[in-house]
Amino acid sequence: MFGARCLLRALRSCSSAPCPRPKPAAKLSVREALRAQNTDGERVKVQGWIRSVRSQKEVLFLHVNDGSSLESLQVVADSNFDSRELAFGSSVEVHGKLVKSPAKRQNVELKAEKIEVVGNCDPKDFPFKYKERPPLEYLRQVPHLRCRTNALGSILRVRSEATAAIHSFFKDSGFVHIHTPIITSNDCEGAGELFQVEPSSKIKVPEENFFDVPAFLTVSGQLHLEVMSGAFTRVFTFGPTFRAENSQSRRHLAEFYMVEAEISFVESLQDLMQVMEGLFKSATMMILSNCPEDVELCHKFLAPGQKIRTYAKKQLFNWGVDLHSEHEKYLVKHCGNIPVFVINYPLALKPFYMRDNEDGPQHTVAAVDLLVPGVGELFGGSLREERYHFLEQRLASSGLTEAYQWYLDLRRFGSVPHGGFGMGFERYLQCILGIDNIKDVIPFPRFTHSCLL
Repeated sequence: MFGARCLLRALRSCSSAPCPRPKPAAKLSVREALRAQNTDGERVKVQGWIRSVRSQKEVLFLHVNDGSSLESLQVVADSNFDSRELAFGSSVEVHGKLVKSPAKRQNVELKAEKIEVVGNCDPKDFPFKYKERPPLEYLRQVPHLRCRTNALGSILRVRSEATAAIHSFFKDSGFVHIHTPIITSNDCEGAGELFQVEPSSKIKVPEENFFDVPAFLTVSGQLHLEVMSGAFTRVFTFGPTFRAENSQSRRHLAEFYMVEAEISFVESLQDLMQVMEGLFKSATMMILSNCPEDVELCHKFLAPGQKIRTYAKKQLFNWGVDLHSEHEKYLVKHCGNIPVFVINYPLALKPFYMRDNEDGPQHTVAAVDLLVPGVGELFGGSLREERYHFLEQRLASSGLTEAYQWYLDLRRFGSVPHGGFGMGFERYLQCILGIDNIKDVIPFPRFTHSCLL
């Protein structure tokens, strides 16, 4: 330590007077540059991809975008910068001065002093063309490049903002975030549409399970959240779930994201419905506030006529048969094309964990779904059966007592009334953006016969 100090002192004593250095250019995102207040010639550096090139006799105009906003930054350069490498899709780094723009449609522009092409793009081979709006069906065929279009860029920015909004709602409401497992031995939904997890053939031991029990990719984090609700009164999880459903419909994916919550000391569906409604409204308002241009693009070009409206709650009681997509859409339309709560479903149609209402001939459970325009079911929830003997009878009648003995134990040791719900994240995005096909609101859709990338 002493030697290092002496060396530093010696270097200081023999060094010459420091030479003034030019202030390095500030690195800005396109979003930051467009919002910059200081436009008196501050030197900046912007990196991104060229969205358009327009060459005039003495001036070259580029529009550069880095994904941080729908709007691109206009770069103005001398015509001697013109090059075949400055093409639609090429990546560039631009150094220059941020100045006030004389054009009416933009506040600032970047007067280029240096343009470096980082990565070339041949516009003849690039699958997207300038000023074209390829349909979403076509974009699904090029999943490795579709994020470079305005449409997918807007959808994915809204998806990111929605993720933050959901976490913000739960944090502000006092929920604890739980990371529930992706690999599980439980079939929460009881539908049997599971992906089984096994080692590859090279390390698989014949006649043995890697985990000693059959293991699957999760279809829901609910049961694990119920475990945690015995120690935390409000918990939630937000992660991928999997369903081996042989369907290529616009409503189904094999891998999708679920937002799930469990609340202890809840004794009425009304309490659950208030949280569900609060989550929907809070997340949507934050998205509309922070991503208005992206939402507008989706409504204008991808879902003309789509509007997000304030709604009032309506309750319908229905039993006897399960609701299918066409029934859900009819109910929403019948109630004025607004979100609709449907409560108290027939016991025979629902899983063992839902609370028995003990209501005579109808024999319903305390379940609730929130149906929304264009999508159908968005939320599904229920009060959970916290009474030991009722749950024991339901499990016995289904032949599940041994497999779910641990679930019964939760009712033996400090059980409380509780309930929870789940929301399909991709369906939520479909709802607020008006996107018809669920495959267009997730970065890399997985469905039967398709696992690209």
